[in-house]
Amino acid sequence: MPEFLYNNKLYYNPVEFAMDRIGGTWKMPILWRLKDRVMRYGELKKDIPHITHKMLTSQLRELEQEGFISRKVYAVVPPKVEYAITGRGKRAIKVIETIRNYGLTLMKEFGVEKSIN
Repeated sequence: MPEFLYNNKLYYNPVEFAMDRIGGTWKMPILWRLKDRVMRYGELKKDIPHITHKMLTSQLRELEQEGFISRKVYAVVPPKVEYAITGRGKRAIKVIETIRNYGLTLMKEFGVEKSIN
């Protein structure tokens, strides 16, 4: 496939493009948690170990800008914000599930324990 530009960034293949949208440490875990229910910021923060407030905020913004999640703000005090997965995000779940299953298989093959507690 020929290289292409998107938002002034050069991509060499569609896998690279897709991974730039949902890859990294936190985007897939965020999408995974939103796959079955709407969640508030605090619920996501509590449910994703080790993520900082700054990183969660930036990843949520990127996922929203890319159309993988939606953000609904309620005009109440204190502010209430809910995040939900979109159709694009639901399509990504199929990919994430495949990668997750492959990762679990590799963990078994390499003798990796599931938990470090």
